Amino acid sequence: MATSSSVRTRNRGRSGEASARPSGAVVLTGAVGGAIASLVMAMYAMVASATYQHRGFFTPLYHIASTFIASTQLMASMQHAMMGSTFYFAGGPAVIGAAIHMMTGAMYGVVFAVAVHKLRLHGAIMLGAAVVWGAIVFAVSSWITLPLAANVFNSGDQITHMAKMVGYPTFLIEHLMFGLALGALLLARPASRADR
Repeated sequence: MATSSSVRTRNRGRSGEASARPSGAVVLTGAVGGAIASLVMAMYAMVASATYQHRGFFTPLYHIASTFIASTQLMASMQHAMMGSTFYFAGGPAVIGAAIHMMTGAMYGVVFAVAVHKLRLHGAIMLGAAVVWGAIVFAVSSWITLPLAANVFNSGDQITHMAKMVGYPTFLIEHLMFGLALGALLLARPASRADR
């Protein structure tokens, strides 16, 4: 017959095991945070493209969409920008690009949220780690996942060399902004600190 103290010990062990596993709330918060952070990143990319890069406001969306569709709209947007039309818009490719970008951001957001949960990061340390995560995502995207995606989907050089085409400094800033926005969102969400 189990004593009340042994029952309490077993229950404490079970709750400790449960808290070591990320909850659905942690995963969901990471996915939502990553998707929203990807929009912050995309907005910077679009403003950069429209201003100092002179490539057109929606060009980054068409660039991402060209992973799966022809790069026709990407080239058309850049040509229109060269002729002074900054806001050339094609709805379908823009939506495809935004969806791909948000899904990718959600995936990276989940990975980071789970790591935050496992490592029990919070406050300024978590925010700093999120910026570092943005830099890691920049490196992984530039030299691993984008070339791999281009190879798998036969997308072409505009995906293989996306970081170079965008410009490494701009591409890095975009990803640092992704990390900072993700960290700020997770910091603000109680679910990111669930079961500590």
